[in-house]
Amino acid sequence: MSDTDTYRNLYVTESRENLERLVQNILSLEGDYAATAIDEIFRSAHTLKGMSASMGFEGMEHLCHSMEDVFHGIRDGKVQVQRSILDHLLTCTDVIEAALDDIEKGGGGKVDNIESLVLTLKNLNSPVPSGSPQHSAEPEAHSPQDRPGPDENAGASPAGTPQYRVEIGVAKDCAMRNIRGMLVLQNLENMGRICGSTPDREAIEDGQFGDSFSVQIESSAGSGALTAAASGAEITSVVVREMGNCGSTPEIPADAEQPGAKETAQRERTEKSREVKNIRVDITRLDQMMNLVEDLVINRGRLQQISQNSGNRELDETLNMVGRSVSDLQNIMMNIRMIPLQLIFNRFPRVVRDVANHDGKEVEFIVEGGETELDRSVMDGLADPLLHLIRNGVNHGIETPEIREKAGKPRKGLLRLSARRDRDNVVIEIEDDGAGINEEKVRKKAVEKGICPEEKACTLTRDEMVSLLFSPGFSTADTITDISGRGVGLDVVSSAIEALKGTINVSSVPGKGTKFQMILPPTMAIVEVLMVRINGRRCAIPIGNVVEVAHSKKDSLHTVGGKDAILLRGEVIPLHRLEDMFGKSSATEILIVLQIQSRKACICVDIVDGQQEVVIKPLSKIIGSCRGIGGVTIPGDGEVVPVLDVATMV
Repeated sequence: MSDTDTYRNLYVTESRENLERLVQNILSLEGDYAATAIDEIFRSAHTLKGMSASMGFEGMEHLCHSMEDVFHGIRDGKVQVQRSILDHLLTCTDVIEAALDDIEKGGGGKVDNIESLVLTLKNLNSPVPSGSPQHSAEPEAHSPQDRPGPDENAGASPAGTPQYRVEIGVAKDCAMRNIRGMLVLQNLENMGRICGSTPDREAIEDGQFGDSFSVQIESSAGSGALTAAASGAEITSVVVREMGNCGSTPEIPADAEQPGAKETAQRERTEKSREVKNIRVDITRLDQMMNLVEDLVINRGRLQQISQNSGNRELDETLNMVGRSVSDLQNIMMNIRMIPLQLIFNRFPRVVRDVANHDGKEVEFIVEGGETELDRSVMDGLADPLLHLIRNGVNHGIETPEIREKAGKPRKGLLRLSARRDRDNVVIEIEDDGAGINEEKVRKKAVEKGICPEEKACTLTRDEMVSLLFSPGFSTADTITDISGRGVGLDVVSSAIEALKGTINVSSVPGKGTKFQMILPPTMAIVEVLMVRINGRRCAIPIGNVVEVAHSKKDSLHTVGGKDAILLRGEVIPLHRLEDMFGKSSATEILIVLQIQSRKACICVDIVDGQQEVVIKPLSKIIGSCRGIGGVTIPGDGEVVPVLDVATMV
């Protein structure tokens, strides 16, 4: 899917809002407008122009740019505000509105008659004559008979020019009859010379007519062009009748299809059928709705347990229906809260550029998968970890152009940020083609900073060595700069990803590059857990961290390095009894094998109650943090159950 397709709906929604503000402030220019009106007009027009340019809608961009020139002249006092100017500006907004309708349907947003519209705008953008007032909302006074049309200044139309009567029907609920009437007159004036109107022009421009009015016009444009010119929003019908002269009215047969009538009818249907498809909602309201949905999930479990205890069949059937509705509501709410990663990915090209310039490096930055969505609760905690990893990739990963050339690499390094969905998780990867992780340098720095004893550092496996990168205070930078060397970075990343209930993996090939892979749940609020009992007390374990439930005997227990471990199918796995949390228990037969990244551990439990969907609530600020506990949940019976933080155990 192209960027244009991805952001088309967002563009249309934003553009309609800016267009509405633009029209409102143009209308305010007819009175004693304040300077803020012009400022608002500039903001709206400039935003419309910029968004249209970025989306590739050149006609919209060109028209908005020409309108902006007129607004600039008005603000500087070089252009006098007259009704004819405002009429043409409103005509341009109608054209923009029609183009947005086309874009919303998947079209290219073609702007009809753009050359003539832009030319008229350029003619309007002329200096105010010396001694003229800076602002006049009304044109010079004319009687209805004396008020000239554009062509009257040059004399009457040539002999033999066809003459028509155009009858225009206006919607009964039209809120701005005067504006619609003025727009019709303005459009028809562009087609020829207006001979007269019923009621008179002044009444039409003041909106003093019923559901219709008529205009007599001399024009060689043809009835089809006149029909199209008089059509528009809130115009219900247009009938063009040919006249021998301004007094006779031979009618066009009723069964004769007017050229352009089909187009007019289509525009009428478009105007009537368009609905508000997108609205802006304050994020706090979504949070409140999510809290209510979470309460429904909790109480659904409570009611289901009551139903099972009572044995009431009718209650059970009703709860099944309610349960389905709650599940559907939960899914809808989750989808509403999902936000594309592009919103934070867009921040990073500037970061890459700044860090590369600071370090004297050349970096090509590629972003992929920005349309992948995450819950806003996860998104909020993701910006800082990504920023650290992006800066780390440029600063520590990619070499200077000279070093890359000596290694046979292109002078410009490559940094890739990508995102994708993988089953129920979101995978974000940051990969560079730099020098990779220097194991000897990592070992040396770990010993220097006292993170790892020298004798142990020499025996570390590659995975253990890589894990040192996430130690607090660790940095491989030789000097402290405003970008690196302060010992704050990857440990912050690791902590943030764990807080988001995710995992982070690192893979590196010396001389080839490094890849950081983050695996995140799409949402944190409602998750599947395994309910177990330890020493008679219940706790919950996130199902995504459970590898298996196994049975073991006492003769499988071993002591390795002074700590308990268990031999399970030829694999030695550390064993945690959690006695300091739940008290001492003699149970060792039921084992829950847990895993984070490539590491495993297991805990002993008395009973496995089963799998359940729960809402995880964070520990309150009053209680504070508790090592090994990631939050609490309230199942159907109302008991507060701790949720184990598997990352801490493993």
